Amino acid sequence: MKFILRLLLSALAVVVLSKVLPNVSVDTYTTALIVAVALSLLNFIVRPILVILTLPVTILTFGLFLLVINAIIIKLADHFVDGFTVDGWLWAIVFSLLLSLLQSILFSILKSDKKK
Repeated sequence: MKFILRLLLSALAVVVLSKVLPNVSVDTYTTALIVAVALSLLNFIVRPILVILTLPVTILTFGLFLLVINAIIIKLADHFVDGFTVDGWLWAIVFSLLLSLLQSILFSILKSDKKK
């Protein structure tokens, strides 16, 4: 149940960001949910492989290369999910940063509501 709620909140974050960012678009709410699932799977499967393969570069850049890895994950989701587009690498980095921030806020609200 917690996983489904997190997916729904992630889909909500994707929709909000597609409305705010000019070079990011999502066709429908269903597409946003599919993007949330795709990002979850890519972060679970592909991200650890990329982190291990690029560890020396990540160390040399003091972790800033992780922004590039996040952009790669976003661009992969853009490639695999029809109806979701991110125009350019810079917008993928901006989208990933804002998505992480928005998810943190939404998930913390979720946790604080559970404690009440």
